[in-house]
This record gives sequence, structure tokens and C-alpha cells, in this order.
Amino acid sequence: MDIIETIRSRRSIRKFIDKPISDEVIDRILEAGRWAPSGLNNQPWRFAVVKERGLISEISKLTHYDKVVRGAQVLLPVFIATTNIYHREKDIQGIGACLQNMLLEIHSLGLGAVWLGEIIKSDLPIRQLLGLGSDLELMAVIAVGWPDEIPRPTKRKALKDLIVYRDF
Repeated sequence: MDIIETIRSRRSIRKFIDKPISDEVIDRILEAGRWAPSGLNNQPWRFAVVKERGLISEISKLTHYDKVVRGAQVLLPVFIATTNIYHREKDIQGIGACLQNMLLEIHSLGLGAVWLGEIIKSDLPIRQLLGLGSDLELMAVIAVGWPDEIPRPTKRKALKDLIVYRDF
């Protein structure tokens, strides 16, 4: 699959079947995130891997998307290392690229995932559940599993409507 087809066909998946995901597959997803670009190559992202059902259940209580979280086989919380920040906005943009890399790798492996942003309101209780310190700040959680849904096609605005300047 070429990259544009991977990008165009990736969709958020919110329903998963009960089938485990191997550590090797999880490491491939994290590896894709690790190779995202970042300012000064400071790589501000840090990852957690949550597979234990009881912990997933506890985390599900901290978000409006509790059903999605409970259905996932793996949660991948992604944090910014606050002691490694050189420019907050640029580092957060780098984490966005990291998350996108992970989502594309997940899709290319035949898995499904959804990027959860609303959950960042629960930064402190999630860090407490995971035993993590204040040197990390939650940026997102990716809920991952084998898809149990076929997502609806989406539409995009026409490219001409998105270009604000073009030098001819």
C-alpha cells in the first residue's frame, strides 16, 4: 500500500474484538512513533503500554469515552517529557507527528485505533495509576485493538478550499 492510500484509508476505530496483540506488534507501533520528526531531534515523547484489563477498566473511568477504552486490547498513553522541552509548541507538534506515525503503522498492520484527546483532562490520575511522576504530561491515549467495525467513508474539503496562498 503506498503512503497516500494508507493515509486516505485510515479511520478511527472505536469497536474492537477480543483478540490479543503481541508485544512484537506493540513494539512496531512504538517504533513508528519513535521515528517522528522533532525540533532539534529532542524526541520529547514517552510511551506507556497498558494491557492489564483491571488497569484499562480504571483508566476508562477517567474519560467520557469509557466504552471505547474498555473495548481496547491495548492503551498507549503518550506523554511529553517536561524536563526535555526546548519549545513547548514545537514539541507538542512533534508529538502530533509521533501519534500520526503510530496511527498509520497501526492501520498498516490491520489493527484499528482511535486517538483520544479528551482524556488529557485526567493527566494526574492517569499518571498516578501508572506510577509516573510530574516530569511527564499526558498528551493523548491511543486505544488499539483488532477492528470490530467498518468505518464510514469520510469527506474532505476540496484542496482549493484549503489553500490560502499559492505562488504561480
